[in-house]
Amino acid sequence: MSRRILFWSERFWPTIGGVGLSSARLLPALQARGWEFVVVTLKENADLPEEDSFHGMRVCRWPFWTAVSSKDPFQMLSLRKRVAALKREFAPDLIHIDFLGSSVLFHEQTKDAHPAPVLVSTDSAFLEDAVGRDSLAGRTLLSADWVTCVSNFHLVAMREAMPEIVPRSSCVYKGRRSPDIKPGKPPASPRILCLGRLVQSKGFDLALSAFASISSRYPDSRLIIGGDGPDRPELEQQIKTLGMQARVDMLGWVDPDDVPELMNSATLILIPSRSEGLPNVAKEAGLMSRPVVATRVGGLPEVIDHGETGLIIDPGDASALSDSVTYLLDHPDEAAEMGRRARTRVSRIFDFETYATAYENLYEMLTAEGRMGAI
Repeated sequence: MSRRILFWSERFWPTIGGVGLSSARLLPALQARGWEFVVVTLKENADLPEEDSFHGMRVCRWPFWTAVSSKDPFQMLSLRKRVAALKREFAPDLIHIDFLGSSVLFHEQTKDAHPAPVLVSTDSAFLEDAVGRDSLAGRTLLSADWVTCVSNFHLVAMREAMPEIVPRSSCVYKGRRSPDIKPGKPPASPRILCLGRLVQSKGFDLALSAFASISSRYPDSRLIIGGDGPDRPELEQQIKTLGMQARVDMLGWVDPDDVPELMNSATLILIPSRSEGLPNVAKEAGLMSRPVVATRVGGLPEVIDHGETGLIIDPGDASALSDSVTYLLDHPDEAAEMGRRARTRVSRIFDFETYATAYENLYEMLTAEGRMGAI
């Protein structure tokens, strides 16, 4: 039986971020179960080759964004021809669009090259970006054979905006494997960790404002920020303005394999986001038995049980961030118990094998429907 999947995503390894990391773990697991993949992704880094291989899978890293932004008709035509040729050559049984972006235009324009069922996975509600039903993303969602969301929060929002997808949509939590390293005791001095891309939506500026208050009460505390991104210069300037150069560590990009050890060196994890899908860092914190202080955005409340595995506050409130972190530092035994409960919760709800099986079941259902439709 043919089991070929064309996996289409704006972001794929080695691009940093939750989308790329999750697919880099999911695809090899499904490949081991007998599914064959070809990956189509955006060429963001000029140093990366257009034709590549990942765990034996062909990766087509093509300059879709360059073509769209330049509106170069010859480049756009060339890319359409390459996509159409790939679809005819690979003849996928299913097209899995894992992240909606400008590149999906080239999928839409080549549908007739090799018709196949389409599964669309979204990391956040498209409404947050003011994307309407008549947009490229909206049309892709409405025409999809199935739509998945990373959280129930986003699934509800998507269904409210597009009632047509209710019978062909579901929430699939992205699972995580437990790391080999075991959770250790918190450090003697408070170490507060923020981890993620340095962009405005992550709210690291709020973490710095909150830490200015926290450090006055805990003078031996440190704030560690792991990650890189366009907002780094502004954050570094804010650190200088607050006079906290000696108290804040800017680590830059952190290798995903180093995250468990980094979390083991922290007292608690701070997620001060202004908007979110369902960030991996919240799940990784739980697996390392670390309590989380996070904002009530996106799917975060589905990971963090307020008062049981961490604390949830309203977004944009640096004072509430400070108060919540201080509370956990003032009550270390309660914080440690929250961390232990977090590990149990994340291991149960965000199991990796359950995640992989959920997508395999969707693949089986949609490819079976595709075969029936072709008869």
